[in-house]
Amino acid sequence: MSVTEFLPLVLFVIVSTATPGGATTLATASGAHFGYRRSVPFMCGIAVGLATMAASAAAGLGSVILAFPSLQLAMKLIGSLYLLWLAWKMARSGPPHLHLSIAKPTSFPGAVWLVWHNPKGWAMALGAAASFASLADEPFHLALILGISFGAAAILSLSLWCAAGVLLSRLLRTDAQWHALNALLGALLVISIIPMWLEYAQPPISGSGHLG
Repeated sequence: MSVTEFLPLVLFVIVSTATPGGATTLATASGAHFGYRRSVPFMCGIAVGLATMAASAAAGLGSVILAFPSLQLAMKLIGSLYLLWLAWKMARSGPPHLHLSIAKPTSFPGAVWLVWHNPKGWAMALGAAASFASLADEPFHLALILGISFGAAAILSLSLWCAAGVLLSRLLRTDAQWHALNALLGALLVISIIPMWLEYAQPPISGSGHLG
């Protein structure tokens, strides 16, 4: 199979993981408050969560989850409440050295859970599995291809967003600037929840979506 046959998948995973959303907002906030090194477990958790989600969708688990509307609703409710709680903590925080409401970065397990709770993410992963099924001759190989692709793209894109947060932390000089940034990031995190409710989980045949 030629490299050009994988280009659509490469473009898809780059767009899906780099588009602003909940995960990218949290990566930016984590970089600003804790630096790149301390944010690595969070970014790895998101990458592993997305990789395993894509692989599971290719193996058939995604269709099982999407077949139960009540399960989707419960996942969305719990996930939305958790993200709202994170947004509230973020919006109330000040400079990292003065405020302890965000005491530590989101953990690796917490980051994995953030990805797995989102039915829209499952729909996106299932759509990717359907759109790129021709890249492999059996589900296991497709799961491997999608898992590696989404995981690698997530690490790259989240690293860039985290680095942007680190840069912002070096530019902010006053408490008022920190409060404004945290309020903005908190608002963006709340906004990222809206698409989860506006678009009920339906597999995108053309392969569209984003992380978060």
